[in-house]
Amino acid sequence: MLSSALLLLPLAAGVTGCGGATSDPLAAQPYDAAGQIAANAPAGERKADPDRPLEVTTTGDEARITDVTATDTAGRHIRGRLTADGTRWRSTVPLAAGTRYTVRVSTEDSDGKPGRKVLRMETRGGGDRRLRVTFGPDSGTYGVGQPLTAELSRPVRGARAKALVEGALKVDSSPRVVGSWYWVDDRTLHYRPRSYWPAHASVEAYSNLQGLKVAEGLYGGPGKPVRIRTGDRVVAVTDAAAHRMTVRRNGKVIKTLPVTTGKAGFETRNGIKTVLGKEPFVRMRSTTVGIARGSSEAYDLPVHWATRVTWSGEYVHAAPWSVGSQGAANVSHGCTGMSTGDAHWFFDHVRVGDVVQVVNSKGDKMVPFDNGFGDWNLPWDKWRAGSSLGGGVSGAGSDEEAAAPADAARLRPRV
Repeated sequence: MLSSALLLLPLAAGVTGCGGATSDPLAAQPYDAAGQIAANAPAGERKADPDRPLEVTTTGDEARITDVTATDTAGRHIRGRLTADGTRWRSTVPLAAGTRYTVRVSTEDSDGKPGRKVLRMETRGGGDRRLRVTFGPDSGTYGVGQPLTAELSRPVRGARAKALVEGALKVDSSPRVVGSWYWVDDRTLHYRPRSYWPAHASVEAYSNLQGLKVAEGLYGGPGKPVRIRTGDRVVAVTDAAAHRMTVRRNGKVIKTLPVTTGKAGFETRNGIKTVLGKEPFVRMRSTTVGIARGSSEAYDLPVHWATRVTWSGEYVHAAPWSVGSQGAANVSHGCTGMSTGDAHWFFDHVRVGDVVQVVNSKGDKMVPFDNGFGDWNLPWDKWRAGSSLGGGVSGAGSDEEAAAPADAARLRPRV
């Protein structure tokens, strides 16, 4: 039996599915697969060794693993390899020390019924009593919709302590913007401007926590800064009712593409998403989204030019089998499908962090967190309410956000 504290795995190359709404009877709630999988990770409150490869296996002949996705709180994948028979998954890259991961494992039993288990784990690291911060994403160039993230090595509770910590997490940008941190949970914060980042902006996140007393016996530790740049302002809007995607670069329409989105029961999520990654080839199986083998809705397809927008498996991708419906009807299981040529063009013209928005779908609204970066779906007033600085908002690069707690006066200048 696998404990909910056990560590599990990451993205299995090429095994995923088109994630749409799950209210359809053909997409019944998967069974709890905990009794069919095991992992070489400690149970309970113990933490995993980041130097050991992670391994997830089936415990018998009753089921096989069909999909494994593991991400850290900054949305980074942990790569791994799944055996062809679906009996074992093993990580192929090291885990980070002192990091939390969410692991989503999909299985199917001998009758093709889908199972699923979501696990959360943490690796050892940062054993001292200092509060460390890890910023995300990695330094590089991103689209204008990319939020910043800050992952704390320990939970911070209480309004005063949270305000003190938040005031020490600084964001500078050029050009200057108005933005705010949002506490996703006691260890995770996201930062975004009121509207998308400017095109070709320079952004830096850094910490002034070093040496600051956060709580009794807990002092701030170091945090490595992150520096990103934004590219052109690329926004792709899919009108599910009109079956068209309009792609704009810096406000100018550069392409209008006929598409198909989720059909009844599998409607594509409405709302703003950001590009999470790009995969030239991925194998999509319906069992990963709760559709059993043998169902009239079952599929097992090789998919090219797949641009991921949710962790649960929603993509913009090539769908040559539905070209006759593209521009006219919605026939997918939740993804946005287009011709191979159009999907290749889209793949080549977007980057991680670019904005992909769906309007006029009958699907659920994209959630702000836990399934990618849906941060932009929170209105600005609600985003501000997620700050611990009394709803105060400052332009990136300002020290105003550090003014709430009295101890904020002790913040050191950056060195």
